[in-house]
Amino acid sequence: MTDDEAAARRTKILTAARWCFLNFGFAKTAFEDIAKRAGLSRTLLYRLFKDKEDIYRAVFVDWLVSRHPAARKAAKGPGSAYERMLTVCRLMALEPWAEMVRAPMGSEFLAACERIDPESDALHHKVALECFASILGDEASAEVFVLALDGLLADQPSVEVLEERTKVLAGRFAQSTKKKAVRS
Repeated sequence: MTDDEAAARRTKILTAARWCFLNFGFAKTAFEDIAKRAGLSRTLLYRLFKDKEDIYRAVFVDWLVSRHPAARKAAKGPGSAYERMLTVCRLMALEPWAEMVRAPMGSEFLAACERIDPESDALHHKVALECFASILGDEASAEVFVLALDGLLADQPSVEVLEERTKVLAGRFAQSTKKKAVRS
C-alpha cells in the first residue's frame, strides 16, 4: 500500500468514526459500526487503532486540531480585526458546530473529548486564545472573548443563529481594539 493509499484509508476511517460518534455518541459507538461505515473489517481497524478512545482522539485531532495552522494564519493575516476574528471563529467554532448541531449526539462530542483527550482539548483552547490574543492585543480580552464564544453555544443554537451571535460578539470586541489603537 502506498503512502497516499494509507492516508486515504485513514481519512475514510476518521470520517466514518466522526459520523458514528456524532450520530450514536461515544458510548454507543462500537468498532463494528466504524468498520462497517468505512467499508473495512473490524480486524483491520484494530491494527490501526488500539481502542475506541484511540480512534476518538484521532478524530478530534483530524477534525479540529488540524484547523490550527489555518486559524493562526488568519489571525495574523490581512483584514480588519473584525474580519480576522470572524475567520478564526469560522474555522475553530462555526464550521465544526455546523456538523455537530445537526447530529443527534453532536452536543456530547466536545464533552467527551474533554474527558477522553484533555491534552488535545487544552491545545485547541490554547490555540484559540493565542489567535484571539494576537488580534485583540492582549490575553485578558482573548480569554473573555473565548469564554463568551463558548457561552454562545449554551442553548445549542442553529448555525445561522450562532453566526449572527458571533458577528455581534466579534463586532463588540473589534471596537475595543480600535479604541486601544486610538489611545496609543
